[in-house]
Formats: sequence, C-alpha cells, structure tokens
Amino acid sequence: MTQLLVRGATFAAVGDGGDISGVRGGGRVEGLFVRDARHLSRWQLTVDGAVPEVLKPVREGDTARCVLVPRGGRQEPPAYTLWREQAVSDSSFVESVRITGNRPAATTVRLALTVDADFTDQFELRSDHRTYVKAGAVRSRQVLDDGIEFGYRRGEWRSCTTITADPAPEAVEETGTGARRLVWTLELAPHGEAELLLRVVARPHGDRHTVRVPRSPAAVSGELRAVEDEFMEGVAFPTAWPELAAACVRGLSDLAALQVPARGPDGEGLRVPAGGAPWFLALLGRDALLTSLFALPYRPRLAAATLPALAATQATADSASAVAQPGKIVHEVRHGELAHFGQVPYGRYYGSVDATPLFLVLLGAYTERTGDTALARRLEGHARAAVGWMLDHGGLTARGYLVYRADEGGLANQNWKDSPGAICRADGTRPSGAVMAAGAQGYAYDALRRTAWLARTVWDDGTYAALLEQAAADLRDRFQRDFWLPEQAFPALALDGDGHRIDALASDAGHLLWSGLLDKEYGEAVGRRLLEPDFFSGWGVRTLAAGQAAYHPLSYHRGSVWPHDNALITLGLARYGLHDEARAVARGLVDAAASAGHRLPEVLAGYGRDTHPEPVPYPHACVRESRSAAAPLALLTAIGGA
Repeated sequence: MTQLLVRGATFAAVGDGGDISGVRGGGRVEGLFVRDARHLSRWQLTVDGAVPEVLKPVREGDTARCVLVPRGGRQEPPAYTLWREQAVSDSSFVESVRITGNRPAATTVRLALTVDADFTDQFELRSDHRTYVKAGAVRSRQVLDDGIEFGYRRGEWRSCTTITADPAPEAVEETGTGARRLVWTLELAPHGEAELLLRVVARPHGDRHTVRVPRSPAAVSGELRAVEDEFMEGVAFPTAWPELAAACVRGLSDLAALQVPARGPDGEGLRVPAGGAPWFLALLGRDALLTSLFALPYRPRLAAATLPALAATQATADSASAVAQPGKIVHEVRHGELAHFGQVPYGRYYGSVDATPLFLVLLGAYTERTGDTALARRLEGHARAAVGWMLDHGGLTARGYLVYRADEGGLANQNWKDSPGAICRADGTRPSGAVMAAGAQGYAYDALRRTAWLARTVWDDGTYAALLEQAAADLRDRFQRDFWLPEQAFPALALDGDGHRIDALASDAGHLLWSGLLDKEYGEAVGRRLLEPDFFSGWGVRTLAAGQAAYHPLSYHRGSVWPHDNALITLGLARYGLHDEARAVARGLVDAAASAGHRLPEVLAGYGRDTHPEPVPYPHACVRESRSAAAPLALLTAIGGA
C-alpha cells in the first residue's frame, strides 16, 4: 500500500513502513516528486542489517506515521521500537526516527538508510510503455559533512537533491548501484531513546527560490493545519446534513494542499488549484477553472488566482505542436525535463476545446458573484481574445460549433472526456476527423452570454454585447436542431465532421443543463432521463448509460462515475427545477464519500449500488483531485443542507 503526502507541487509516496523502494511497475509509484521530477527514488531503512517489521503501518493523513520493530519471535520480545514520522513541505521532505529501548540494559543499534535520487521525469514512470532518450545525462554524488548531495545535469538542465541528518552519519557508504548508505551507531541507555532527524531539499531546474525546511514533521503538520483552518474560515457547513458537511471539510482540506505556484500577467506570484495527485500536480486549465467555479461562493480567491494565471499563459500565436492558436486558454503547464526538451508536448499544451469558454464563464461568474469589476477590466483584452478564438479558430463562425481534431502527439479527444475511446457511438465505434462535443457547446453558449453581460455592464460596449447575445441565441437554436436524438429524446454525445450524430447516451447531457443550453421542456426530459437506472448507479450518474455496447463499468470515460461530472449535473438539475433529482444525485455522492473517509476520488467504477453495498474504486484514479475535492461545495450550492 502506498500513501501520499501532498503539499503544493511537492508530493511523496511512501510504503507501509515509510520506505521508498524505487521499484517501477505494478501500477504503483514511490518517491519524492517536485515539479514533475523524482528527487528521491530510494529511502530504505535497515536496523542491525535487516529490514524491520511493520507493527503499525502508515495510514492516510498529512503526516505519515508508522511503528517498526526488529524481526523476532514470540519468545523474545523486540529489544527496541522505532517510531517513524514523515511530512512534506514546499520542495522538502523531513523525517524523524525515534528509537526507544525496551530492555533494562543498554542497547547498541546500528541504523542505516539507503538513499538515491534518479531524477526520473514523471512521464517516464507512467505505464504507457514509452521510452525517452536522454543523451548526455550525467548524475553525480557528493558526500557532505552531514549527509549527501545528488546532482543531475543534461545540457543546460540542472537539478539536485540534498540530504542532511542530525546527528550526522558516521559513514556514507557506496552500494554498487549508485545509491548511498548513511550509517549511524546509536547507544540506548536502559529504557532510553535516541532520535534522528533527516531533511531533504529538492532543487528543480529553474527554481531559484529559497527553501525553508521545517524543523520537524510536527512543525509541518502545524503549518498545514493552520492553512487548512484558514481555508475553511467563514464557510457555513450544513448542520442538518453532517455527512455533506464532512465531505465539504475534507474537500477544503484537500484544496488547501493542492495549490501550486503560478505567475500572473505581470509576473506576480499566485497559487492555483492543481489537477490532482499523484500525476497531475500542475496547472491544468479545465481542472482549475471547474474547481474555482465550484468553490466560487465560498472561496472566490481561487478564481481570483486562476483567471490571471491562465491569462498569463493564453496563446498569442499558432503552434501546431502545442495545438495553440491566438486567444486559446492553456490545457496543461508542465515544468519537467521532458517538457523542457520538447520530448512531451505538455510544457504549454493547448489541446482543450473547452478551457477557453470555461475561462469566460468563470470571469463572468466571478464578477457577478463578488461585484469586483477590477479583474474583468484588467483581463478585458484576454477575454476578447478568448471570444475571438471561439468564433475564429474554435469553429463557431465557420462550423457553427466548437470543433477539435485528434492530436497525434497529444490528446485524441480534447473535451473533458479526453481518453482515446471516450467519444464513441452507442455501438462503441469511434468517429474520425473533426469532432463537435456536446458539452463544449453548452460552455460556449454560457461563455457568450456571460461575456455579453460583462461587455454591457463593465466594459460599456453595447455593440459587442449585442453581437455576442445574438451568437449565443443562434447557437442554442442550432444545437437543439442538430444534436437532438428524437427517438431517444436525448442529445447526442457529439457530431462528427460530417455533422452526423454520435448517438451514445452520455452524462455530458447534464452539462447542458448546467450551462442552460436546452429549452425547459427538453432540459426537464434530459434531467429525468439521467436518473433512470441505466444512468444512475446509486452513487452517481454514469458517464455512459449501461446497456449500450460501448458501456464498461471500469472504463475511464465509458461507464464510470466522476464526482465533478455529477457536481455539474446536480447544479444543472437544480437550475431546471428538478430538485428531487438533484438531491438523489447529491445523496449518492455524499454516501460514496462517507465510505472513504468523506473524500471523493477522481472517479469511481460504474457498478450499481443494487449489486454491491459499497462503491467500487476505479483502479487508476488520482487519490486527491481538485475538482472532486470541490464537488461537495457544488452540491451545497445546488441543494443547500437539505
């Protein structure tokens, strides 16, 4: 079992006994990671030459704690007990090892810690069987008075990991593998104890800020608790529904940890919601925007940071490799070695058809909610450029809809369901060529309307407002004509490049309720259809209705249940007055959260509640994900504490 410790762009994944084994494969990853690179690949404790036995394993939390003893039998109780405590902070990892003697006589303990830093890029650790050439890469090791420093360089790329200890190790030994072994001999008085404090500082390439390493894991825990408390201050949790309140508390706690650094248009420092841990501790446009929208009534400062951060990375020129055109909002920003050298396209990658309209939706919603017009004035040029992208490169003028095409080097699908087979017909076949995804058209409609409101009330441009209002009305009329499946009384998942309906019945229809694209009669029919048993699993609405050939309960986007998807659906149901249906979806999600410590994962399997009394986890889900963390807040907005 691997446990995650997360703080901003830094996370550690450790095993039950607090070790990092460095073993690849098997769907698990261990290490200390900062800005997409692994800065610790081994961290293995031995005592008297043997791996200790785990008496109490690491459990989920902001601090990893476990209890170890030397291996032995029932007839001879262990001579001592080891108490490990670990935590991460910004670009750092700190551990205390306390050894307590259990005998009335003095005891000598030889403790060793095998350490290594391989500086592997996260993309190399994914189970996609890709390999990357890293010509000229050189690793180095330098023994320090109180530890060891590992270095890595490749061309202009430089990074290092520094490990220090108090007390200093008496020796730093070679292992023959590139790793080093730090060694201590500790003398324990009768029933006495000794403590070892270990600190790790990661310095990724290009990161020149001074790292302040906390003095102990307890200090880190105190800092995190202060941040979490401040994040929750002023939020009125529902007293009539304690399980929803607990999910909101857990979500805000996770959001406090999932804040990564970014820069605004003037270079100002910001902290924005990351995608999720372990693989997406980075700025993802769509994820940050939806998270900020869900949290807007309770934590508007997330939107106040996300909007300028995305404005600062907005595309200003065409780039085929990055799928960028002027005005487009970024999909993903990465800082790792492979992105730096262009071996993966995600340094700044724009393969998203919906981040741009969602940027406009959030800007309008933030301004309306807070009454703060300064940000809308500051970002007016960025907003107009985003509208320009939708009308021009995005396809609204030429094709009538937002359009995307598969990117051979990046994402095949560029709506929120971005896995290769996510956009499909009911029989499972995939379209070729251009795709016009239904949900993105709803976002575009809402974006046009909200930006028209900004133009009229903030920018004092009635002519521009009228143009956008007409574009929105025309889009609504076209959509209901072109996407509606009359025999199903439901909208198609998408249109293909020839305008043919892709007829899979999918949860994206609920996003159309959230954006208000459907007429009232159509919207009510869609909302009720989403609560039928083939769609609603009891834990939430499936991404694809069961019974279709394309359905699979363990598929990423073809039958699973996504909390953020369901949060949008719940908001949409409430918008169309379907309050009983909204409460049913909310209850399913809250019950699913309650079964897992009140935390909603990125995604759940699509198995029904009628066949299994507990939600079945999706095997490759992010453990902490910002959209899912914010989803309980959206439920609170949609239905209150009822």
